[in-house]
Amino acid sequence: MGDIIKDLEWRYAVKKFDKEAKLEEDKVEKLKRAFNLTATSYGLQPLKLLVVSNKELQDKLVPLSYGQAQVAQASHVLVFCVEKSVDDQYIKGYFNKIKEVRGTDDTTLEPYQEALIKEFSKKDPREINSWATKQAYLAMGNLLTVCAIEQIDACPMEGFNSEGYDSLLELENKGLSAVLVMPVGYRATDDVFSGFKKVRRNINSTVIELK
Repeated sequence: MGDIIKDLEWRYAVKKFDKEAKLEEDKVEKLKRAFNLTATSYGLQPLKLLVVSNKELQDKLVPLSYGQAQVAQASHVLVFCVEKSVDDQYIKGYFNKIKEVRGTDDTTLEPYQEALIKEFSKKDPREINSWATKQAYLAMGNLLTVCAIEQIDACPMEGFNSEGYDSLLELENKGLSAVLVMPVGYRATDDVFSGFKKVRRNINSTVIELK
């Protein structure tokens, strides 16, 4: 086993990718599986991950990413999307999956299912979007750690035109909206930021222990 702290110290937000370096398929598969295994509130997974490796499409994403060239340079671009609707059918689909995987009977599941349906029926679309977006941040944080362990370079991005992404990637037709973007690949040898020391507050300023 490696040293995860050293891996996290190695990680940084890449400013320039090696555009000729492609991620190995097994590493892409690990990222996909890690995304799918991310913890989410209630276990509802109101997320989907769009994996873009079409260079022509990546080039078109640059102006929608406020000119951040990493989107075009990276081996793959991961687009974290949220479900626009978490309705009765969506929730029932989750509980049907529990029955399929665990064999849990309806008597056990129905009270919880009905409670979730009732709770989400009270939420307006903005509340659901805010809740789902928080789950996307969990997923991105998880993937950033996986990237560090796997020595995959990444650049997490909040700054992009989400409506432009939705339109170009035809996400509206899938009932989705883009909320986060993460180009992944391998850093360029001349990315000067790779040698910079990390700037973090002292750990005693960020961690409070109650004993």
